[in-house]
Amino acid sequence: MQKLERIHLLSRPNVLKPLREFIRMLAKKNNCCDEILNCLVMAVNEACMNVIQHAYKGKQDEEIIIEFWKDDKDILIKVYDFSEAVDIESIKSRDLEDVRPGGLGVHFINQAMDCVEYKHSSNEKGNVLEMRKSLDKTVVCPTNY
Repeated sequence: MQKLERIHLLSRPNVLKPLREFIRMLAKKNNCCDEILNCLVMAVNEACMNVIQHAYKGKQDEEIIIEFWKDDKDILIKVYDFSEAVDIESIKSRDLEDVRPGGLGVHFINQAMDCVEYKHSSNEKGNVLEMRKSLDKTVVCPTNY
């Protein structure tokens, strides 16, 4: 795979709008169709918001790193945080029958991407979310961002 980009962000919600625009630009530059572009934008936005809210508990001076990789078949996105290692088994969406705002980020990520894997960082601290999207499939994402 070829690394397309690596970006560093602070854990602030106001960086998510420019991040979404950056992902749109990167996806278009790499000939992604609109459906895939929307899936990538949604998944990365939700992943970063989860890091901000849950891993960093709202602290706005922590670091998030996002890497974008591509080969002929897939786009791979890695989201790194540097919080304490999370219990990977506890990462799940709330029950969809429990209708209320929030709590569906993990569900949206799983719906938007073809493969989602949570890992602990090989460093002392941190977590890595790897999300893979096939360039061959056309998928309609649950919502547009």
